[in-house]
Formats: sequence, C-alpha cells, structure tokens
Amino acid sequence: MAMSRTGGDGAAGPPPAPVRRPRPTAPALDYYLVRPRPSDDRPAAPPEGIVVEEFLFGADHTVLRVDSAAWTPGGPGWWTAPALSRNIRADPELRGRVVGVPRHRAEVVYRQLGGATLPDEATLRGHLRAGDTRATSAPLLLSPERVTPGFHSTRVYRVLFANELGPDDLVELSSVWQMAGTDPPRPGGVVGTARRRVGADVFRWELRRIGVVGAYCLDLTVDLATGRDDGVRPVLRELTTTLRLRGLIPVTVERFS
Repeated sequence: MAMSRTGGDGAAGPPPAPVRRPRPTAPALDYYLVRPRPSDDRPAAPPEGIVVEEFLFGADHTVLRVDSAAWTPGGPGWWTAPALSRNIRADPELRGRVVGVPRHRAEVVYRQLGGATLPDEATLRGHLRAGDTRATSAPLLLSPERVTPGFHSTRVYRVLFANELGPDDLVELSSVWQMAGTDPPRPGGVVGTARRRVGADVFRWELRRIGVVGAYCLDLTVDLATGRDDGVRPVLRELTTTLRLRGLIPVTVERFS
C-alpha cells in the first residue's frame, strides 16, 4: 500500500531502588519513516515519506485522540493523515514498512529527501488536525479494586501495540529495563517483567504477547503514594517510546482500575 493522502508484579523481592521524579516536559511528537515496497531494482531505496503523530491524553492518562500529519518529497507540504495513521495499524504490509525513529533521525532523512530543515514541533502541531478520536468511558474494572498495602491508590494501565519484536529487541529490553524474562516466551503469555520506583511511587510492568503474532501489550501497575499522579504520564511516555523505537506501533492506552 503506497503512502498517500487517502491511505489514511507485585512479585516478592527486594524493594526497588528510588530514582528521581522526572521533570515535567512538553509532550514530544512521534516520528516514523515509511519505506517503499521491497524491489530487486532498488534494494536500498530511500524512505518515501515521514509521518508525525501525537497521542492526546485525558486527565486519567488514557488516550482520547491520535493526531497525525505526513510529508512526501515533491509534494505541496505537510498534510493531515488520519486515514494513513489508521492504516499503519490495520494493514500488516504497510506496517511492516513503517519504522519508528527519534526526531534527530527524522531531521536527517527530511534533509536527504529535499525538505531542508524539519519544522519545529510547535509548527508541526499546526498540521496535526482531524485526529482519530477514541471513545471515552470509565475505567474497565477487571477485578475488585485492590490497593497495594502502604499506598494511597493503585491503578492498572494497558498500552496496546501492533507489530513484532525480534530476539535482539527482547535482549535490548531486558538490559535497558533490567527485565526478568520468561524462557521461552509463551504465545499469549508474559514475555518479561520489570519495576521502578519514582519518588515515592512504584511502577511495575509486564510485557505480554497477544495471540501468536503481530501484537503486544504493556500492562503497567502504578502504586501511588499520594493523591498526585503527575509521574504517570512521563513513565507511560518513556516505556511506550522505548518499545516504539524497537519496532512496535502504539495503538492506544486504556485504564483497567
């Protein structure tokens, strides 16, 4: 499918070491390169375009809307791309050609494709209109609410992803997150678990494969020490970005409790 305007734990163990609470920062955009279909004539063809996305969140840190814009060399400029954004998640062939990259990589490719200087994020947000709105609802309670002893409240979030992780990606994640894995990973089961303390709050997460192929989820349990939840969004962002830059495509963030 060519890129086009219309293609649019509480496991027992030692307590986690405390770390500093991250400073609040402006939400960053997500960048993707769209590679052309493989061709014997052009085995190393350059990307055919760039997609920029932003997940907009509600007060409880669940996704309300995904906005997107795209750019192709030789075109009239940036264009809003909600249909393309949806197709990236729905079409395996297209999704296989989409690569998540950090902004500095997108800047290099933008210049290589003749786009001069990549606009700053404030400018790019001006093109992120006509977003894909998600239905809003109260948290889906999978079990009676249970607060971890010693904490003010406990929440559970699930981040859904499309695409696959390779063996090297799992090795990297195990190192970056100090993740305890399951050997071997089971279809539909937990691939690995990790935990972190941020200030007085504790975050525990499981990376889980959904089905046999093509989808994962990250289940994040948040133990809040007080009524403040300002540490949730940065941790969700960091974990999601780590997986996005290793090949997964984030779909949405849900809250279960």
